[in-house]
This record gives sequence, structure tokens and C-alpha cells, in this order.
Amino acid sequence: MKAKTPREAFRAAPLPKCPTGIQGLDEITSGGFPRGRPTLVCGGAGCGKTLMAAEFLVRGAVQYGEPGVMMAFEETADELKANVASLGFDLAGLIRRKKIVFDYVHIEPGEIHESGEYDLEGLFVRLNYAIDSIARSAWCSTRWRRCSPA
Repeated sequence: MKAKTPREAFRAAPLPKCPTGIQGLDEITSGGFPRGRPTLVCGGAGCGKTLMAAEFLVRGAVQYGEPGVMMAFEETADELKANVASLGFDLAGLIRRKKIVFDYVHIEPGEIHESGEYDLEGLFVRLNYAIDSIARSAWCSTRWRRCSPA
């Protein structure tokens, strides 16, 4: 029997993936985002982080029957619906049919103070409420679309 090279011996098991449905992205990520793990999407203002997250959720609901929750801090539901509609997606209809839950958290920039520790418990309560509201839907599957835009 031939001895394995270090590269062959270290060959890791493939990571389960969650296909995004976004043309080109699944190819360069070898099948999509890691399943069951948060994914951080970074970039400057206007580079498309929010639209990519929205498309990921829309395609998840439409192509894979997976519900999604999106929490935004800069764009309202109406602004996001208009932006996503420009890509040909009916986000408003998906929200209306409870296939996607959208929560806009208004944060006034002038009221933000750096005080050391941050308490995110209120955001987690809102996020859990959104997840629970969509989980009660009769059509809900056991898989969730996860995307954490920066």
C-alpha cells in the first residue's frame, strides 16, 4: 500500500453548505455558505451587503422553501422593498405571505454613546420574536437561512 502524502492525509471532510441561489456566489464558495453557521459579510457603504442578504433570503424562500428573518438598522422595510424590487424580486409579497420577516430597528446616530460594554439583549429578544413568528407558520421548514451582514 502506498503511503499518503501529508496533503492527502489532511484532506478534511467537506463542510455542509447552504446554497445561496445567487449566480456565481455558489460557485466561488464551493456550494454556498457554511450550513448552520453565521456568515459575516463585510464591505464599505453601498457595496451591496444588504442587497446580497436580501437576495439570499428571497432565493431561500422562493427556491428552497426556507423561511428567513432580516433585521436592518439603516433601511426601512419600504426602502428595502423598493431596492429589492429593482432586482425583480417581490419582497413585499414574501413578507405578506410570512415567508420572510423583516424588522427595522431605528437607531438615532446622535443618541449612540460609547460606554464600554454593550447590552444586545434587547436585539436578541426582537430577533427571537421574529424567528418565533415565522416558525409558527404552517409552511415552515426546519432549515433556516442565515446571513449576518456587517
